[in-house]
Amino acid sequence: MKKNKIIFWITTGLISIMMLFSALSYLTNPEIKQGFHHLGFPDYFRIELAVAKILGTLVLIIPAVPKQLKEFAYAGFGFTFISAAIAHFSSGDPTSVVTAPFLFIILLVVSYIHYHKLLLAKQHSLPQQKLA
Repeated sequence: MKKNKIIFWITTGLISIMMLFSALSYLTNPEIKQGFHHLGFPDYFRIELAVAKILGTLVLIIPAVPKQLKEFAYAGFGFTFISAAIAHFSSGDPTSVVTAPFLFIILLVVSYIHYHKLLLAKQHSLPQQKLA
């Protein structure tokens, strides 16, 4: 179980750092703003995405958040990475820019798998209730 916990926190930490860094860049970096225009996205989408990334990161790293919200955060980040790859591909960006989101999908999947392994281990460690 300790191995699963370490893998979960490393992968989740890397995803969280990347998402927070990108959210901050979305809000403060004029080059990123130009990048969104290059991709054909309106300016308000950049701000919405930054807020969603911050909220999603908080949902993943705060242990007390309900499982259902964590599932939505994982799905949202997955859609974000896939959409980013499609947007960059459609805009004719270099292959390195198109494939980068897939590396983060791999980290996200590893985090997700180990999140569920930890949940399963937690369920098995709870005392079984007797049926009356």
